[in-house]
Amino acid sequence: MAIRIQLTKRFVLLGLVLALALSMVFASFAKKAEASVSWGQEVTEVAKRYIDTPYKWGGTSPRGFDASGYTQFVYKKSAAKISLPRTSKDQYKVGKTVSKKNLKEGDLVFFNTNDKDVSCVGIYLGKDKFITVTPSKGVSIQSLNTVYWKDRYVGAKRVLEQ
Repeated sequence: MAIRIQLTKRFVLLGLVLALALSMVFASFAKKAEASVSWGQEVTEVAKRYIDTPYKWGGTSPRGFDASGYTQFVYKKSAAKISLPRTSKDQYKVGKTVSKKNLKEGDLVFFNTNDKDVSCVGIYLGKDKFITVTPSKGVSIQSLNTVYWKDRYVGAKRVLEQ
């Protein structure tokens, strides 16, 4: 009886080792799943979570944002963990300048809404859309092609690694 139990244990152990070896061999042939989300996609997904958050002058939290407080919050909250300056004017000084035709998801887009200098910033979503904060709509998706934004467009910056 003891010999039979020992043989059974050996067969079970041998079976487990063989199963493990086979699974390792076949696993090396299987395609591995790879994440293909870019930093820009990650930032824009975080940005979209706050749609309809109200505008608040000087606001930097989900209780209420102004445009630069919003971009600062989103970039810091995202996996990119980028610290942006507080104002849109100062945010315009960082990153790499990007032409309008070369915009990528997650790029910052800047506007002059006060007839003086850079005063508004948004996050480019793709397909000529961006997300920003306005006093009338709070956090919302806008189009670069509307007359209002087209006439006030200053430029864009890329602060994310591509």
